[in-house]
Amino acid sequence: MVIVCTAETSAIVMKTPIERQPMQVTRIMFGLAMTFLLALLGCDSSVGQERRSDGGPKGERSNPYYSTTDTARLDIPLEEWERILDAHLYHVAFEKGTERPFTGKFKKDGIDGTYSCAVCGNALFDPRTKFESGTGWPSFYRPIPARVKDQMDLEHGMVRTEVLCQRCGAHLGHVFEDGPEPTGLRYCINAISLDHTSTSP
Repeated sequence: MVIVCTAETSAIVMKTPIERQPMQVTRIMFGLAMTFLLALLGCDSSVGQERRSDGGPKGERSNPYYSTTDTARLDIPLEEWERILDAHLYHVAFEKGTERPFTGKFKKDGIDGTYSCAVCGNALFDPRTKFESGTGWPSFYRPIPARVKDQMDLEHGMVRTEVLCQRCGAHLGHVFEDGPEPTGLRYCINAISLDHTSTSP
């Protein structure tokens, strides 16, 4: 692209070589389409990834409802969760937000332990069911039995299946039917919604 400023007209004229214009427009449109698609496939609005500085899982030191052993259903008012949780986690968990793709943690986590709900500590996924989906969010092909629940999500003009923590009801992400064997499912989960602990359920 060439920018020409002429003293006679005091105007800026943008010139693009005709032979390069179609390719440039195609690349720009493709990039915009892919960015929009990734954002929609994740969940809803986008937030960044922010971790607590107290060490250990987010909830275990400041959240009285956080437990890696108690599976009893929680019925906590949203006002209480908002008071306890950091703003980003609350937004994703109870306002159905989404962290930006490729900004989460767990890039070098191992195959031991458990992925638990960052809100309440409920064990959700076995690390051996985690796989690289290329979407920018942690992906699993199977949850731990009876630890998550699904419900229909009709927001943004789409029909999707939302994934929630069975214990506290926190929004985790969505499940899609494009995963690997043996289930063919892809549980696309916000990394901020998960803690990786070294213990198994």
